[in-house]
Amino acid sequence: MRRYLTLLLLGCSLCALAQSDASLTLTATDRTISKHIYGQFAEHLGRGIYDGFWVDKNLPVAKQDRIRLDIVAALRQIKIPNLRWPGGCFADEYHWRDGIGPRAQRPRMVNTNWGGVTEDNSFGTHEFLELSKLLGCEPYIAGNVGSGTVEEMSKWVEYLNSNSSSTVVQMRKQNGHPEPYKVTYWGVGNESWGCGGNMTPEFYADQFKRYASFAKDYPGTPLKKIASGPNADDYNWTEVCMKNIPTSMMWGLSMHYYTLPTGNWGKKGSATAFTEQEYFNTMVNCLKMEELVSKHSAIMDKYDPKKKVALVVDEWGVWTDPEPGTNPGFLFQQNSLRDALIAATTLNIFNNHSDRVKMAALAQTVNVLQALILTDKEKMLLTPTYHIFDMYKVHQDAKYLDIKLKSPDYEVGGKSIPAVNVSASQDAAGKVHISLVNLNLTKAVTISTVLKDIKWIAVKGQVLTSANITDVNTFQQPNKLQLRAFTNAKKEGDKLVATIPAKSVVTLELN
Repeated sequence: MRRYLTLLLLGCSLCALAQSDASLTLTATDRTISKHIYGQFAEHLGRGIYDGFWVDKNLPVAKQDRIRLDIVAALRQIKIPNLRWPGGCFADEYHWRDGIGPRAQRPRMVNTNWGGVTEDNSFGTHEFLELSKLLGCEPYIAGNVGSGTVEEMSKWVEYLNSNSSSTVVQMRKQNGHPEPYKVTYWGVGNESWGCGGNMTPEFYADQFKRYASFAKDYPGTPLKKIASGPNADDYNWTEVCMKNIPTSMMWGLSMHYYTLPTGNWGKKGSATAFTEQEYFNTMVNCLKMEELVSKHSAIMDKYDPKKKVALVVDEWGVWTDPEPGTNPGFLFQQNSLRDALIAATTLNIFNNHSDRVKMAALAQTVNVLQALILTDKEKMLLTPTYHIFDMYKVHQDAKYLDIKLKSPDYEVGGKSIPAVNVSASQDAAGKVHISLVNLNLTKAVTISTVLKDIKWIAVKGQVLTSANITDVNTFQQPNKLQLRAFTNAKKEGDKLVATIPAKSVVTLELN
């Protein structure tokens, strides 16, 4: 028997700024929100790998080899489920054999995509898989289709997953790993419509079938092959791939979309200095993810009505202009409360489409774009976006609660968007988690909730907010934005009553 939860968001007579007349209905389902929606992305770009995960041996921080352990501990805290590597655009100029064996003998290359810096290949396949092991996450490797060969990717899979006596497997054993790594997730190219080769979808679909045919399953490791999917609203790319690639050959189809504050790739807008109108425009662009996921999913449904192929949004996040004074090719940007609202809103969208979205990756984990973590030599800070992933980890592998939401509007400049967005789940212990985002910069939302057929005796919560939407954590004030206990929720009879502050994210837990 299905259970129904009804939440009424009512006006608060005690709060002059409160919204009114919103409602939310939640319905229990058998669908699971995959933990892999909460994945991360680490490309050889700027200070993401080098001076991020992989540091100088003399840096005075705890390390295993050269892997920075305070970063590892922070990411284990939020239970990241997967890490995508080595790119990004870098993946299609990366040749894996350059990154194995004695480091002093590894060839150097120029990273032509990101800043023209010299790549010494000291962080390669074994280092990445050691990092994944320390993180307790699944490695997700993007293979080189753009400048690589079918043989090259085939041998990479064999090197990592086979336990035969072949020459390439013996090479792995000589390089210090006797047993197969058993890497399941493989991307077949990256952005093949652009930096990955400027291909047509028809040409790429044929290339995918070639590469995928020779990327073999080895005992105990069936591959989950992910096709290079569309750029944002290129629905024709999805149509061609779904039509031309048998669904039995691909586990997933990727999709990339970045929230640009201005909507303009030339001048994207500042990460830290913006008006309410600019904030509003950014959130309009963020909410476009709902349209993109819905329309791509509808195309996929035509060819895959049983939803066997995952939509993998393995690059998403806000992309602003780089911080002044930094290398523009390093894509280093600060991370404000606005970024947190973007992260929470996007994760709500993914949770609500978890029948098709089975995997995603925020771009990127450390020091690049909408990062979870920023570093400065031995210093490290957690960004507002990190705290959202900490708050939302309760939804990983929990049962999705279907949502019907009626939200008040948030109006700026004669245009409006829904002020509230939400996702909810029920974990294995029966606890219900409701994550609410209030995008309105000035008005709170009061919730008066009736929960039918759900027995609960207590509510607690967490909140992330700050005085200003432009507030950030800095190395001088690393904890200005952090999760705090949410105390404006209580049980009144059979009702849940809570007031959600302006420009905030709240997750409630009903026990």
